Amino acid sequence: MSIALWIIQAVLAWFAIAGGYFQLFKFADLKTSVVAMQQLPQGVWAVLGAVGIIAGLGLVFPAAFKIMPVVTPIAAAVMLAHSLLIAAFYLYFGDKAPLPYVLVMALLAAIILYGRLKWLA
Repeated sequence: MSIALWIIQAVLAWFAIAGGYFQLFKFADLKTSVVAMQQLPQGVWAVLGAVGIIAGLGLVFPAAFKIMPVVTPIAAAVMLAHSLLIAAFYLYFGDKAPLPYVLVMALLAAIILYGRLKWLA
Protein backbone atom coordinates (compact mmCIF):
# COMPACT_ATOMS: atom_id res chain seq x y z
CA MET A 1 0.00 0.00 0.00
CA SER A 2 2.84 2.40 0.79
CA ILE A 3 4.35 2.05 -2.70
CA ALA A 4 0.96 2.67 -4.30
CA LEU A 5 0.50 5.80 -2.18
CA TRP A 6 3.94 7.06 -3.18
CA ILE A 7 3.13 6.57 -6.85
CA ILE A 8 -0.21 8.36 -6.47
CA GLN A 9 1.51 11.17 -4.53
CA ALA A 10 4.14 11.60 -7.24
CA VAL A 11 1.52 11.66 -10.00
CA LEU A 12 -0.68 14.15 -8.16
CA ALA A 13 2.33 16.31 -7.25
CA TRP A 14 3.35 16.42 -10.91
CA PHE A 15 -0.19 17.39 -12.00
CA ALA A 16 -0.48 20.00 -9.24
CA ILE A 17 2.88 21.63 -9.91
CA ALA A 18 2.42 21.59 -13.69
CA GLY A 19 -1.13 22.94 -13.40
CA GLY A 20 -0.03 25.62 -10.96
CA TYR A 21 2.81 26.62 -13.27
CA PHE A 22 0.40 27.05 -16.16
CA GLN A 23 -2.06 29.01 -14.01
CA LEU A 24 0.73 31.35 -12.92
CA PHE A 25 2.87 31.72 -16.02
CA LYS A 26 0.78 30.62 -19.02
CA PHE A 27 -2.46 32.38 -18.12
CA ALA A 28 -2.82 34.07 -21.52
CA ASP A 29 -2.55 30.73 -23.34
CA LEU A 30 -5.10 29.03 -21.09
CA LYS A 31 -7.47 31.99 -21.16
CA THR A 32 -8.16 31.45 -24.86
CA SER A 33 -9.60 27.97 -24.34
CA VAL A 34 -10.87 27.84 -20.73
CA VAL A 35 -14.08 29.78 -20.14
CA ALA A 36 -13.64 29.97 -16.35
CA MET A 37 -10.26 31.65 -16.85
CA GLN A 38 -11.90 34.28 -19.03
CA GLN A 39 -14.52 35.03 -16.38
CA LEU A 40 -12.38 35.25 -13.24
CA PRO A 41 -9.54 37.73 -12.67
CA GLN A 42 -5.98 36.61 -13.29
CA GLY A 43 -5.19 37.19 -9.59
CA VAL A 44 -7.63 34.45 -8.56
CA TRP A 45 -5.90 31.98 -10.89
CA ALA A 46 -2.47 33.13 -9.71
CA VAL A 47 -3.41 32.37 -6.10
CA LEU A 48 -4.86 29.00 -7.11
CA GLY A 49 -1.70 28.26 -9.10
CA ALA A 50 0.55 29.12 -6.17
CA VAL A 51 -1.55 26.98 -3.82
CA GLY A 52 -1.35 24.09 -6.30
CA ILE A 53 2.44 24.32 -6.52
CA ILE A 54 2.91 24.53 -2.75
CA ALA A 55 0.48 21.65 -2.12
CA GLY A 56 2.20 19.60 -4.83
CA LEU A 57 5.56 20.09 -3.14
CA GLY A 58 3.97 19.28 0.22
CA LEU A 59 2.72 15.96 -1.12
CA VAL A 60 6.22 14.64 -1.74
CA PHE A 61 9.06 16.45 -0.01
CA PRO A 62 8.15 16.20 3.70
CA ALA A 63 7.58 12.45 3.57
CA ALA A 64 10.54 11.84 1.24
CA PHE A 65 12.95 13.54 3.61
CA LYS A 66 11.15 12.28 6.73
CA ILE A 67 10.72 15.84 7.96
CA MET A 68 7.26 16.58 9.37
CA PRO A 69 5.38 13.75 7.60
CA VAL A 70 2.12 15.22 8.95
CA VAL A 71 2.43 17.87 6.21
CA THR A 72 1.64 15.27 3.52
CA PRO A 73 -2.00 14.64 4.56
CA ILE A 74 -2.44 18.39 5.09
CA ALA A 75 -1.19 18.99 1.55
CA ALA A 76 -3.57 16.28 0.30
CA ALA A 77 -6.49 17.98 2.08
CA VAL A 78 -5.51 21.33 0.57
CA MET A 79 -5.23 19.70 -2.86
CA LEU A 80 -8.66 18.10 -2.43
CA ALA A 81 -10.27 21.45 -1.53
CA HIS A 82 -8.32 23.21 -4.30
CA SER A 83 -9.46 20.71 -6.94
CA LEU A 84 -13.09 20.82 -5.82
CA LEU A 85 -13.06 24.63 -5.85
CA ILE A 86 -11.71 24.69 -9.40
CA ALA A 87 -14.29 22.05 -10.40
CA ALA A 88 -17.01 24.30 -8.97
CA PHE A 89 -15.70 27.21 -11.05
CA TYR A 90 -15.75 25.06 -14.18
CA LEU A 91 -19.30 23.91 -13.50
CA TYR A 92 -20.52 27.42 -12.68
CA PHE A 93 -19.15 28.83 -15.92
CA GLY A 94 -20.26 25.81 -17.99
CA ASP A 95 -16.72 24.75 -18.81
CA LYS A 96 -16.94 20.96 -18.89
CA ALA A 97 -13.82 20.10 -20.91
CA PRO A 98 -11.25 20.46 -18.06
CA LEU A 99 -13.64 19.04 -15.44
CA PRO A 100 -12.47 15.38 -15.59
CA TYR A 101 -8.87 16.49 -14.98
CA VAL A 102 -9.66 18.28 -11.71
CA LEU A 103 -12.06 15.57 -10.54
CA VAL A 104 -9.34 12.94 -11.00
CA MET A 105 -7.00 15.19 -9.03
CA ALA A 106 -9.61 15.45 -6.25
CA LEU A 107 -9.99 11.66 -6.20
CA LEU A 108 -6.22 11.14 -6.00
CA ALA A 109 -5.99 13.71 -3.20
CA ALA A 110 -8.77 11.94 -1.27
CA ILE A 111 -6.96 8.59 -1.63
CA ILE A 112 -3.71 10.12 -0.37
CA LEU A 113 -5.46 11.87 2.50
CA TYR A 114 -7.14 8.66 3.63
CA GLY A 115 -4.02 6.54 3.19
CA ARG A 116 -1.66 8.91 4.98
CA LEU A 117 -4.04 9.61 7.86
CA LYS A 118 -4.44 5.87 8.31
CA TRP A 119 -0.65 5.48 8.17
CA LEU A 120 -0.11 8.22 10.80
CA ALA A 121 -2.67 6.73 13.20
